[in-house]
Amino acid sequence: MDINEVRNEIKNKRNKNKQNINKKSSKKLTKFLLTIVLTLTTLILLKSNTKLKTIFYEKVFTKNFNFATINKIFKDKFGSPIPFSEAIIQKETTPVFNEKLEYTEKSKYLDGVKLTVTKNYLVPTIESGMVVFIGEKENYGNTVIISGIDGIDIWYSNINASSLKLYDYVEKGSFVGESKDTNIYLVYKKDGKVLNYEEYI
Repeated sequence: MDINEVRNEIKNKRNKNKQNINKKSSKKLTKFLLTIVLTLTTLILLKSNTKLKTIFYEKVFTKNFNFATINKIFKDKFGSPIPFSEAIIQKETTPVFNEKLEYTEKSKYLDGVKLTVTKNYLVPTIESGMVVFIGEKENYGNTVIISGIDGIDIWYSNINASSLKLYDYVEKGSFVGESKDTNIYLVYKKDGKVLNYEEYI
């Protein structure tokens, strides 16, 4: 192989690398622009049409709207909604907390189930989903509601909420909070209807 062939080969490799970088950059830019266009279109339509605004608020805020499912569909089709997140967040990281729910006793409690756990038990999520509520619920105490990707809302009650924030996406087995005593309460709901907990625990 003479020196000209080596130079041509190096030149070809550089060109291929540039093309790959350009393709990846344009893909990420397209995702970013698509997210902006969808958001702006929705906001403009809601601002200009009061009937549509009423329907939107009724479906999203009054009724049970599954943000986790929308988030999963978006991720499957377009990747992360956060542009360039692959460069910022390393995907090879392993979770620090990845547990299964453990308890010694269970019994019916109001709309759900009371589980007996160890004191200061670190409560894991049962399914992946999005946090849609953090606060007090009557007869349940401090509660975190996670809307699962399967459309089922799970209430985790009588816990000290951790660093979770509203609309955080949590993976199955990740940390929800710490039990306030030796009891936690779970409620399973879908489309506002209470489900039989025995089918899920």
